[in-house]
Amino acid sequence: MATSRDYQAGLLEALRDPAEAAAYLDAALEAGDRAAFLLAIRNVIDATGGMSRMARDTGLNRENLYRALSEQGNPELISLEKLLKGLGLRLSVEVDDDLHHAA
Repeated sequence: MATSRDYQAGLLEALRDPAEAAAYLDAALEAGDRAAFLLAIRNVIDATGGMSRMARDTGLNRENLYRALSEQGNPELISLEKLLKGLGLRLSVEVDDDLHHAA
């Protein structure tokens, strides 16, 4: 079990870097698995001070954050935007080059 703890500790250390956190969340989002994306957000929150700090910084209720970011959670867009802003990140939309065809 030490290996799992070492991995988690290393992951949380890396996620303190905003660029690493953004790349990690982007990869989780691209995977298309909502539960994995919500876990990734929880990991970044843990790395940057925890849920209590996030609730305080964003004005969102801590219990509601836990519920919204659970495996079955479905946070509203406004909550997701507040969370990301609290992490120093923001949402972005890009053209999907795989689907976009030049006319």
